[in-house]
Amino acid sequence: MAELTLTTFVTLDGVMQAPGGPDEDRSDGFEYGGWAAPYVDEGMGEFVTEVFARAGAFLLGRKTYEIFAGYWPEHDEPGAPVAGGLNRLHKYVASTTLKEPAWGPATVLDGEHLQSEIVRVKDALEGELQVHGSGQLAQWLLARDLVDEINLLVFPVVLGAGRRLFPTGGLPTAYQLAASRATSSGMAMHTYRPTGRASFGTVGA
Repeated sequence: MAELTLTTFVTLDGVMQAPGGPDEDRSDGFEYGGWAAPYVDEGMGEFVTEVFARAGAFLLGRKTYEIFAGYWPEHDEPGAPVAGGLNRLHKYVASTTLKEPAWGPATVLDGEHLQSEIVRVKDALEGELQVHGSGQLAQWLLARDLVDEINLLVFPVVLGAGRRLFPTGGLPTAYQLAASRATSSGMAMHTYRPTGRASFGTVGA
């Protein structure tokens, strides 16, 4: 049975929207796309390569699937875990609107029965069922305790606007730090595993 893992780029103030380029996602008037670019370095590349090497398949939201479909087929490197994995491993797309995914191999999961569909996919896989980006899907998964592990790549920049990974009203959840390291550009990469509901008390009591 596969584990469902989520890998996300976030700013210091938790924004995950459009890290890769100015036109990646301008929804809600977002003007700061491409904020990750100045910090990409060798250490980040090594970490991302390690993550993709563990992939058994990918679970993506429709918007992220379409962004990837417009880029990775044109940058195919069969021996590289990122491009090779994304172009050749199966992609499961959570969508109620996408009917015929052009970038395969791919399957659209029934949005009306998404949770049971994800469980079925995990049962049939080995390795990791990996979610990359896919902000709305990530929040939906976190709200239902379906994520087994989170890789947070935290970039040393504050934007003050944009879609955040953990929205107001999210499920209070405690996590255990499984691994952590930093890169020369100041990026911090943390791996967390959920341990249950958050607990509360009084400091010093």
